[in-house]
Amino acid sequence: MPRPTCSRCQRPLGHCLCPLIPNLESRTRVLILQHPSEVGHALNTARLAALGLRNAELRVGERFDDLPQLLAQPDYRACLLFPGDEAVALTGYAPKEKPLLLVVPDGTWRKARKLLHLNPLLAALPRVSLGAVAPSRYRLRKAPEEGALSTIEAIVAALDVLEAPQGFAALLRPFDALIEGQIAAMGEEVFIRNHQR
Repeated sequence: MPRPTCSRCQRPLGHCLCPLIPNLESRTRVLILQHPSEVGHALNTARLAALGLRNAELRVGERFDDLPQLLAQPDYRACLLFPGDEAVALTGYAPKEKPLLLVVPDGTWRKARKLLHLNPLLAALPRVSLGAVAPSRYRLRKAPEEGALSTIEAIVAALDVLEAPQGFAALLRPFDALIEGQIAAMGEEVFIRNHQR
């Protein structure tokens, strides 16, 4: 029989993260497009990000037929948070500058690229990237390359740059607790053997 789960954070009731999830305001609107393969993942950080930010929305799918409507928000400038040669490093907002609608694909690199391929409108958006970032706190996954972050870490890093001096580190509290809980569940010895570099 499946364990009862929290309907909000979708964690087992004994490990509910809701008390740690903040309720943060941001000028930036965050639209997270999640590949369906990520939904059931135990470390679903995109959901935590969407729950902790008032001005965020999480959509799940491979093809987003309503993308034109989602992107056509007159109060925002839409851009895609995705690395690449044409990506421009994010900087803080200038006074009176229109805030961004930051579109964030969520999935493995392969799945994120597939989302771009299946949604040409996404691929056509101006791209932005993070500058130098702190190493990932995601100690359970080996990053495919230096500077790779989980979705929630990338969103926090982007908002910290865009909206400085306001900080968004509180968004990482449930993420840190999630990682610690997973490590505790597997046992320190297994964690060290499989995940320490």
